Amino acid sequence: MSAHPAKTRAGWWRAAVLACCLAAGSARADELWAFYKGQDGPGAGKRIVLISGDEEYRSEQALPQVGKILARRHGFDCAVLFAVDPATGTINPNVRDNIPGLAALDKADLMIIFTRFRALPDEQMRHIDAYLKSGRPVIGIRTSTHAFLFPGDSPWAHYGNGYNGPKAEWIDGFGRLVLGEKWISHHGHHKHESTRGILAPGAVDHPITRGLRDGDIWGPTDVYGVRLPLPGDSRPIVLGQVLKRKGPFLEEDPLHGMRPDDGPPVAGKNDPMMPIAWTRTYQLPGGKSGRAFTSTIGAANDLLSEGTRRLLVNAVYWALGMEDKLEPAGAKVDLIGVYKPDGFGNRPDDYWRKLALRPAEQ
Repeated sequence: MSAHPAKTRAGWWRAAVLACCLAAGSARADELWAFYKGQDGPGAGKRIVLISGDEEYRSEQALPQVGKILARRHGFDCAVLFAVDPATGTINPNVRDNIPGLAALDKADLMIIFTRFRALPDEQMRHIDAYLKSGRPVIGIRTSTHAFLFPGDSPWAHYGNGYNGPKAEWIDGFGRLVLGEKWISHHGHHKHESTRGILAPGAVDHPITRGLRDGDIWGPTDVYGVRLPLPGDSRPIVLGQVLKRKGPFLEEDPLHGMRPDDGPPVAGKNDPMMPIAWTRTYQLPGGKSGRAFTSTIGAANDLLSEGTRRLLVNAVYWALGMEDKLEPAGAKVDLIGVYKPDGFGNRPDDYWRKLALRPAEQ
């Protein structure tokens, strides 16, 4: 008797991840990542790898919630990877050179990346490079515009933010070549001016904005600056309106005192408004072309907004060419379980050691 197809898919994908982890010398490789088996839904049979690893915007909290929504509400098999301290096997975003489980990309249908200034070893980077050369779709969130930063003598230096070496096609690194922009600036005042999403001209009927109206997308993270116009066939989908706070700054508040009804828009920062979400086609030298979607909103606290979650999940359908499977009201994005993300900000190593977060428990 043949194995159940769903179990077979989960089994060989799990085996691919374990192989990568075991190669790194882990005795408990199955504990170095989180896996959410897809339930019923249009995504059944599709595999998504979500890669966290930033020090500030709590990607280690954001991506497990996104993965759970995609698995439970939409049927996708989702593996969430983390920056892991090899000495403890626990999550530590300050560890920039270790994200176990990237072998899962070898069989993935979609990569979602939310990293910042990573310098991964060759045995991990080669899975990312092979995935991108295959032209499979990519979704980049927030700091993924500056996802990597390598020493100049690294064989992966061209992936680094702001690369300016001899590989001309790679000028400004992964962010510019794949996602359409590298790190430029905080356009809004960090921790003081929040972001309201305004649908870009001509994007009202785009599948990614299905079920969204002006103002549905909001987040306490500030608008990132980009260079206009964005390169190639980049198409703005959502613009970021910079909002002035009404209340006082509160460091202990996860939203830092900002709220969705803040305003008015900040004078001088909204003419023009910066794109905060856009689509484009990417192609690595020698590789195939593929779809990319970039959203500079999407930190863990931004996901408290239903509109922000819908933006990202709608984008998954678009990236995979499954637009026809989206409901007229857009994707269902009800939160899974208790979701209380921490405020964004850097944490010292001692914080992560004491917290002792186990990847498989997220």
